[in-house]
Amino acid sequence: MSAWWRSAALYRAIFQAHNWLRLATARLRYWSLVLRGLQGGGKCLIFRSVRVDRPWRVMVGARTQIEQDVWLKLVNDDAKLEIGAFCYVGRGSELDISDSISIGTRVLIAPNVFITDHEHNFHTGIPIDLQGCRSAPVVIEDNVWLGAGSIVLPGVRIGQGAVVGAGAVVTRSIPKNAVVAGVPAVIRRLRT
Repeated sequence: MSAWWRSAALYRAIFQAHNWLRLATARLRYWSLVLRGLQGGGKCLIFRSVRVDRPWRVMVGARTQIEQDVWLKLVNDDAKLEIGAFCYVGRGSELDISDSISIGTRVLIAPNVFITDHEHNFHTGIPIDLQGCRSAPVVIEDNVWLGAGSIVLPGVRIGQGAVVGAGAVVTRSIPKNAVVAGVPAVIRRLRT
């Protein structure tokens, strides 16, 4: 056996061991959040540097995967987050919740997506920092794909099977099977 083959086999073994360790620690992170009140469906993976505020107000379906540097930011004790089974939340995404965000099953959220259910008021004559926020629930139905860097704003309902293009800003509800893109997001076509 040549030296090249022995070194390639060694690197492959190291990679497999590293991957196994990464998955095992992600599973342990999930269980540590369950101990802090998170309601989970089992076999979930939550990778390092995931921040979960108020885990007792979060429900995660079975086999959901949350990548590194995700922030599940529940800003008060009335906020509620539901993520369905077989979902994927990409690295660097943020879900900012004061009321509720509901995500269906088999939803793919690409890296750096921002979803919020509230926004700041901005009336004239009152200092901006004294105006408070208004909120409206966000619902993302089953089998939706949110492209990298997309933004979903308050009161939006994204229909089943919809696709949101990378960098799109979703300001109003999207019908079933629609493909949207742009700022603000508009329907480009319907999936068949």
